[in-house]
Amino acid sequence: MEHMKRFLLALASVSKGRAMVFLSLMLCQISYAQQISGNVTDATGEAIIGATVMEKGTSNGTVTDFDGNFTLKVASGKTLVITYVGFQPLEETAKNGMKVVLQEDALALNEVVVTGYTTQRKADLTGAISTVSIDELAKQNENNPIKALQGRVPGMNITPDGGSPSGKAAVRIRGVGTMNAGADPLYIIDGVPTTAGMHELNGNDIESIQVLKDASSASIYGSRAANGVIIITTKKGKEGKVKVDFDASVAVQTYAHKIDVLNAKQFGEVMWQGYVNDGLNPNTNGLGYSYDWGYNAQGYPVLNKITMAKYLDAAGTTPSADTDWFDQTTRTGVIHQYNVSLSNGSERGSSFFSLGYYKNNGIIKHTDFERFSGRMNTEYKLVKVGDRNIVTIGEHFTLNRTSEVEAPGGFIENVLQFNPSLPVYTTKGDFAGPEGGYADRENPLARLERNKDNRYTFWRMFGDAYVNINPIKNLNIKTTFGLDYSQKEQRRFVYPVTEGTVANPTNAVEPKQEHWTKWMWNAIATYNLESGKHRADFLAGIELNREDDKYFSVVKYDFSVYNKDYMWPDAGVGESMAYGSGGGYTLTSFFGKANYTYNDRYLASFTLRHDGSSRFGKNHRYGTFPSFSAGWRISEESFMKSLTWLENLKLRVSWGQTGNQEINNLARYTLYVSNYGEAGFGGQSYGTSYDIAGTNGGKILPSGFKRNQLGNDDLKWETSTQTNLGFDFAMLHNSIYGSFEWYHKTTKDILVPMPAIAAMGEGTTQWINAGEMKNSGVELNIGYRDAIGKFHYDISGNIGTYRNEVTKLPETIAARGTFGGNGVESVVGHPMGAQVGYVYDGIFKSQAEVDNHAVQNGAAVGRMRWKDLNNDGIINEKDQTWIFDPVPAFTWGLNIYLQYKNFDMTMFWQGEQGRDVISDLKKQTDIWSGLNISNLNKGDRILDAWTPMNNGSNIPAVSTMDNNNEKRVSSYYVENGSYAKLRTIQFGYNFPKKICEKMYMERLRLYVSAQNLITIKSSKFSGVDPENPNFGYPIPLNITFGLNVSF
Repeated sequence: MEHMKRFLLALASVSKGRAMVFLSLMLCQISYAQQISGNVTDATGEAIIGATVMEKGTSNGTVTDFDGNFTLKVASGKTLVITYVGFQPLEETAKNGMKVVLQEDALALNEVVVTGYTTQRKADLTGAISTVSIDELAKQNENNPIKALQGRVPGMNITPDGGSPSGKAAVRIRGVGTMNAGADPLYIIDGVPTTAGMHELNGNDIESIQVLKDASSASIYGSRAANGVIIITTKKGKEGKVKVDFDASVAVQTYAHKIDVLNAKQFGEVMWQGYVNDGLNPNTNGLGYSYDWGYNAQGYPVLNKITMAKYLDAAGTTPSADTDWFDQTTRTGVIHQYNVSLSNGSERGSSFFSLGYYKNNGIIKHTDFERFSGRMNTEYKLVKVGDRNIVTIGEHFTLNRTSEVEAPGGFIENVLQFNPSLPVYTTKGDFAGPEGGYADRENPLARLERNKDNRYTFWRMFGDAYVNINPIKNLNIKTTFGLDYSQKEQRRFVYPVTEGTVANPTNAVEPKQEHWTKWMWNAIATYNLESGKHRADFLAGIELNREDDKYFSVVKYDFSVYNKDYMWPDAGVGESMAYGSGGGYTLTSFFGKANYTYNDRYLASFTLRHDGSSRFGKNHRYGTFPSFSAGWRISEESFMKSLTWLENLKLRVSWGQTGNQEINNLARYTLYVSNYGEAGFGGQSYGTSYDIAGTNGGKILPSGFKRNQLGNDDLKWETSTQTNLGFDFAMLHNSIYGSFEWYHKTTKDILVPMPAIAAMGEGTTQWINAGEMKNSGVELNIGYRDAIGKFHYDISGNIGTYRNEVTKLPETIAARGTFGGNGVESVVGHPMGAQVGYVYDGIFKSQAEVDNHAVQNGAAVGRMRWKDLNNDGIINEKDQTWIFDPVPAFTWGLNIYLQYKNFDMTMFWQGEQGRDVISDLKKQTDIWSGLNISNLNKGDRILDAWTPMNNGSNIPAVSTMDNNNEKRVSSYYVENGSYAKLRTIQFGYNFPKKICEKMYMERLRLYVSAQNLITIKSSKFSGVDPENPNFGYPIPLNITFGLNVSF
């Protein structure tokens, strides 16, 4: 009350005009600390969760809760900016009790998409570009973010390296487009090109991923874009207060599918059957098995009893056992993943900093992958005049250290083969090994112990720095320098082996280093023009890329102490060898692009790139790659306005050319190597001489050099030409949305090595442009999203199919079978990798069937039968035909998202249909002599092998010999590898905002997820996992527990 009196006295002491001014100032002061509240919904009245509400021009802001409500301390009358992904931004005057309605952005048509050196509105795109939800990828908890794309982008096939801890994967976009090793897509990370492994980068740092699939989108990258382009943009600071995010997860992993092998008793039973079938005495097996057996009344052999010798060796140190070698060599793996990031932004700049740690202890013992990562992204607006940023500088930089112990080569096959009768250890505590007649295979657990020191360490520095100048309105000039440097260090140890009859005294160490240095510089000018209904943008640029690779290695033999800390080359006393190589190439590029839009309805784009590469001959060093595309937003036409249910319909067409230069840096040169030979290492001198200068003028090499490659000055680019038709649609208030694509792609001048017959020591292999190939296919992506009260759902799916055909290949190359046809038929007219073989026609069930069949060497009751395709009465090489097609009928993915209040669930299915696989595993589960090596263990399918008392079986009878050559390439080993996998299922809970605020958090989320929980496969598939049908690192089942926290 006293305060009010003083206020009135002060008011009376001034004039009326001054009193009003004074009162206004006081009211402003009173309103400054006012707390307002409001609610944000969409046009249907549904609450929008997580919408950002910011006081314009400040870092003062908040986000809406699960009911769309927010509270904020702000002066009344200030402007608030309300934003949410997929909705149009809105500015409103701050007041208490605000009711804010956001309008959907027609599938985010105004969203900016990175398309190559620049950005475009999604509405203006005329090419085939797929944008992937980073939030959905994160739910898969994959170390490699590219591997997580499997099944999410139609037309994109990803083949993982089994379930290896590093998460490596091969990626193919719209099929295989070349015959050489350079079939991987080009990756662009913050504008810097690379083809290196994405498993080395932290997926938590990624903001967006765009996949450029057609030539019109990718041709801006010219000679490296024939296999598609994947553009990755990393995170940057957002305007507002400092934000801290912390993510942590722990996963346990185990076998999802395991090969069932014979135990010791079953092995003995099958071996007995093989001996008896071949008319041999099973008690001469030499493995310690003794059999009591005879014949029944029908004359069939009957096994009464099996006994096993107590010890397998004469010294009595290797007891007989029943070892489960899969159990001995595998474990429950554990994955740890932790990430923390800090971000901040203002009108003058932004910054993003992150640290990450990932450790995957694989399910095979002594295998693991570990990664430390750090990233710093910054941008500063140095000079600003009005709304224009005259000078902006920035950088993206990441440093990663990865290390890995990989499983020894062929390890899963080794585990399958090693006999269960052998123990892990001898009675002396040493690793046991084969004795007597057992096959000379290394003890699998001992192999892992010897391999565990073979760890490599990989450092990678990747990033760029840039300057952007905006000298006049709408003109930007940007120059960027990028670096991708990698270094790999490793010491490979060879320890002596003494396990039973397996003995190898060799011991050695090989320290080695590999260095890859890739740098790029470009300068790009862009100009945007808008006048009335016309909008256009232009881009012109120049770019220089350089890559240099180096490799050094030394091998030293014979050490007195077998310890990794001791075994350095200086400590060895035996022979030594040194290796080393290096190479590099330069790529110079000029490019331009123009985009035009009229009245937001008619769209056109033109791109041209001119590349020059040192990898090609002097006669064809440069290549030009044009493209054109057009679009028509039919939904914007006046005659479509009556269709109020249709929000978006856009028709697109494109044509373009891209190139491929991914061959060896020295492919165009004539190469000579010294070949004097050296005792102890298998060297040999052929005593030949050549004109190394290429002048035939007497400049010859001394005797002891040989040529191993012919040069080719006419070597040139592979060129792919692609036509694409597509349309995008959205209807019923954008609840139904999707896109469709059809494409046809031809590749000419494919780079292949041409072999030739040569004299001893004279290598004449030469790289040439010879092959041609075509791919064509369709892709469909469709989704439906809606809400019923507080229950939200979004269901989206995609399907893709393509057909591949080799249309041209020299007969000399086709005859080798490298690209398909097995050297029997030319692959021309068939998909690359297609195979020819015999057609399996069941089992001979009786002697009459053998007698009535065509002449077949090795034919007998219980043996495989082959079809006589040419009906000449003889089974020979002329009875082979095409039996294997590597191209699936189609691939698909299905994502289901459900949310009710604070709870959410995501389920992602992925699969392939009509997929052929060749099962090498089947040779070791069905055929006792499949490898022509006696006494290896087998899969338990062989327990169902044909016998007179098991006449219905189609697995051939057990035999210790392979007189019928049943391991030949045949349709018996081609199986239906179609599958559907529940790739991910995740349940999450977001804590209410009030609880988070009490813990000084903005967000707290807990989740549990499972990967590879369910696999549905064909009943005709005999293996364990059609995605990994043979001996790759097992794909595990993962259960993950995690949390996401924001401050």
